[in-house]
Amino acid sequence: MYTDTERCVRAVQSKDARFDGWFFTAVLTTRIYCRPSCPVVPPKVENMTFYASAAACQQAGFRACKRCRPDTSPGSPEWNARADSVARAMRLIGDGVVDREGVPGLADRLGYSARQIERQLLAELGAGPLALARAQRAQTARLLIETTELPMADVAFAAGFSSVRTFNDTVREVFALAPGELRTRAARSVKPSATPGVIALRLPYRAPLNPSNLFGHLAATAVPGVEEWRDGAYRRTLTLPYGHGIVSLTPHPDHIGCRLFLTDPRDLTLAISRCRWLLDLDADPVAVDDQLRADPLLAPLVDKAPGRRVPRTVDGAEFAVRAVLGQQVSTAAARTHAARLVTAHGIPVDDPEGGLTHLFPTPGALAGLDPGQLALPRSRRTTLTTLVGALADGSLRLGTDSDWEKARAELIALPGFGPWTVEVIAMRALGDPDAFLPTDLGIRRAAEELGLPSTPAALTARAAAWRPWRAYAVQYLWTVDDHPINHLPV
Repeated sequence: MYTDTERCVRAVQSKDARFDGWFFTAVLTTRIYCRPSCPVVPPKVENMTFYASAAACQQAGFRACKRCRPDTSPGSPEWNARADSVARAMRLIGDGVVDREGVPGLADRLGYSARQIERQLLAELGAGPLALARAQRAQTARLLIETTELPMADVAFAAGFSSVRTFNDTVREVFALAPGELRTRAARSVKPSATPGVIALRLPYRAPLNPSNLFGHLAATAVPGVEEWRDGAYRRTLTLPYGHGIVSLTPHPDHIGCRLFLTDPRDLTLAISRCRWLLDLDADPVAVDDQLRADPLLAPLVDKAPGRRVPRTVDGAEFAVRAVLGQQVSTAAARTHAARLVTAHGIPVDDPEGGLTHLFPTPGALAGLDPGQLALPRSRRTTLTTLVGALADGSLRLGTDSDWEKARAELIALPGFGPWTVEVIAMRALGDPDAFLPTDLGIRRAAEELGLPSTPAALTARAAAWRPWRAYAVQYLWTVDDHPINHLPV
């Protein structure tokens, strides 16, 4: 969008928050860059120039605005809706892969050379992977500076900087303030967490957001010991590269409250990325709802509760295991099966606030399980053990960087995997916004009640008009049934 100057100018002059994250406005006279909804008086049109990313602004020598804090705007919805190499690269950079594995590691995961990835990102975003990762490190550093009492040297290395000097130089360059000045400035406005070791922050999103199906689904399917709903918040444990974490997510009218307890602060970037992915916070609900509303049979559902998101997962392998456990059983039975696996094979953790007890077991931990101990039909035991084996040996990878169609082909080749299991994994683990479940019982009931075709083939043909947002159409169709997944717990 940043190449459409006239449209960008209109968004800036109207302070339209829907476009935050789509592009950034750099002001040539002040050398400052802002989000479109910045509350200050818009600059003159001739003084505006537009960039696709904060990293490109920083690389061009612009500093972040102190009023609108553009580095904290929602991410571009393009990286959710697309499956090409640039979108996959952006999702991996958001997960901190460049900090942990470098550009060669990023390229290896995508199956391209480092030079090809550099060229593609520069062409589309005006910044290469190192510049994009640097901008993310700066944002992580700012969060740690403002929300913790960590010494600055610890902040530097936790944010991914190779030296304290590089950290100091980057913070000054990006925010026009020294790290100590940022902390002093934040002390006047940021309330510190009452629990030692907990990082409290706000996760922005594009309005509207309907929390009912999003948090209702997560709470209704929560695995005891790993997840819970308590005091208006969804809480769960996280398996992270340097340690583990516990997150508490609370819906608010203009943001999601996030409280993170991490055993190693170097995991902050990935933990935030996983939480945003879980709640689908970078979606563009206006674009989604406008297209679905064009169908007269879907329009009443959209108008009744707009802004529904797709509840996802913090770990693709975990969700695939849970999807198999949930085949042809009730939600309660699926939770029971998962809880048994967690108790037997999960790693115990200490929850500072009590309630959560384990990390969900990794594929490696499940690779040696005895199928005879599973209270499942024999065919489903085979399905589960085959899946776990493929995940453990790396022949099957399910994550934000996965090629959606390749992953579908690999899943359908496994024994016991039908269209429903493959598509629900594509929707919630891989994040494909166009995943569709025409064979799902709830979808077929909804279709029949609304007057839509109820057979899978006919419903799929009708749903072609909803593309590429069929996964969101599923969320609206599920609301026709009065199921706990559609309601916030009391």
